[in-house]
Amino acid sequence: MNFYDLANPSFFLRLVTRVLPWLVAITLLLFAAGLYLAFTAPQDYQQGITVRIMFVHVPAAWLGMFCYGLMAIASIGSLVWRHPLADVSAKAAAPLGACFTFLALFTGAVWGQPMWGTWWVWDARLTSFLVLFIMYLGIIALWKTLDDPNKAARPIAILTLVGALNLPIIKFSVDLWNTLHQPASVFRMDGPTIHPALLVPLLVMALAFTFFFVVMHLMSMRNEIYRRRVRAMRMRAAAAPSARASLAETNKA
Repeated sequence: MNFYDLANPSFFLRLVTRVLPWLVAITLLLFAAGLYLAFTAPQDYQQGITVRIMFVHVPAAWLGMFCYGLMAIASIGSLVWRHPLADVSAKAAAPLGACFTFLALFTGAVWGQPMWGTWWVWDARLTSFLVLFIMYLGIIALWKTLDDPNKAARPIAILTLVGALNLPIIKFSVDLWNTLHQPASVFRMDGPTIHPALLVPLLVMALAFTFFFVVMHLMSMRNEIYRRRVRAMRMRAAAAPSARASLAETNKA
């Protein structure tokens, strides 16, 4: 299997059929382990039991950014290499990224209310993440507006790449500006600052969410390929009568 094999939609569909059951099984096992570790993890000495919101909020935030990064890479593949599955991947990832981003915003508000005393603040991290959610909604709306996926792929890819400029702003916002949101505590040059009793459940849940995204993304891509094939067949069926009528008129002439 190589890059060119994956460019074949039929080969991709066969591959998904083979690997999807295994990915679903791994996802379920990871969620079972992650939830067990999350509910048995000790309470934080400052945040109490509310710290367990972190086991959903942080993976959702990571996946919200990861999905958009994947869409940006797929957009490059669509614009530069004309990969036939690149725009399929980008289109399939957009609703998933929007869901993860909304989940991060919602759980962040639930977590922030008892910690900060407010549901929302217009600081750099939260505002830039809200912009990410709006970008997702705009891209999804554009896919819905343009009926022909081949014509829609190029402008949406350009819009996606422009929106990718927001990703480093989200990442470094807590370092560049004074915000209520805490700085990075897992991926740091000097190592994580979270106690292992909380870090291990967090990483397991993050892995479970990642595998869940992979499963949903592959299923969405498969559905999108089938949807485009049905659309192509309907267009050929609609064009057949007019083609026969034109051929008949030519024969008469």
